[in-house]
Amino acid sequence: MSEQTTTNLRETVRRRYAAAAVKVTEGDAACCGPQPVETDDNFGSTLYGADERDTLPAEAVAASLGCGNPTAVAELREGERVLDLGSGGGIDVLLSARRVGPTGKAYGLDMTEEMLALALANVAKAGATNVEFLKGTIEAIPLPANTIDVVISNCVINLSTDKPAVFAETFRVLRPGGRIGVSDVVADDTLTPDQRAERGDYVGCIAGALSFAEYRAGLEAAGFTAIEITPTHPVADGMHSAIVRATKPTTAPEPDASATDNSCCGVTACCTPAEQATDPSLTVSEAKSAAGCGCQG
Repeated sequence: MSEQTTTNLRETVRRRYAAAAVKVTEGDAACCGPQPVETDDNFGSTLYGADERDTLPAEAVAASLGCGNPTAVAELREGERVLDLGSGGGIDVLLSARRVGPTGKAYGLDMTEEMLALALANVAKAGATNVEFLKGTIEAIPLPANTIDVVISNCVINLSTDKPAVFAETFRVLRPGGRIGVSDVVADDTLTPDQRAERGDYVGCIAGALSFAEYRAGLEAAGFTAIEITPTHPVADGMHSAIVRATKPTTAPEPDASATDNSCCGVTACCTPAEQATDPSLTVSEAKSAAGCGCQG
């Protein structure tokens, strides 16, 4: 995918969600109140229980555009820190904040100014105090590494034009043992990218969807384990809303045995004033060159 295509797709997605936020805001100002942006039964607020919808601001419910209910599948616990990728009007952030309680915290990340403004207004109406919204993209999460217990997302990862970056960033911000609980659109492995595009456009969460095998491979490449991808309901021919779960391992890979004696690149105390070649017949430079060392200085 060319850089120009990537830029164009991201801007198309941004415009679509900005327009959705404006529609909800303008509806709230009218006599009839906010109207649902999504009316397809496969997407939107109908995928939440009435007991959940009834406790939230009407604007948060109306702005729901997802394909599932990630707060239910993520099994959030008291005191956890949760991050919602592509948080939109804030429905999943508000539900998460309630589940993790006052000792936990719920972050929402979105790139669209209009959605962030709507989400902040919804937080004020809900009276939630353990919530924070961040502006940014899901390919470059503005949070430190190893700080989040759970990452959720609701039909947003399929909209990214750089899904490996999303998986890598999600892995980075999760603490060891952290997990993801994501709702997303996933394609049958038999469908080619062109066939997926025939079933719906990119901003409609169809054309950009990964297949089951591609999704699993992407998560594995980022380092995730215990991966489960479970379809829940069809959204198009051969396309499914699915629950995606995975875990960041609690332990790092075993270190290379050659590094346990404080050596690397054929030298000890590498890249310090005390470095010496492990082979006394070689100079430091010769040892590094022979080992193909990346720190030749």
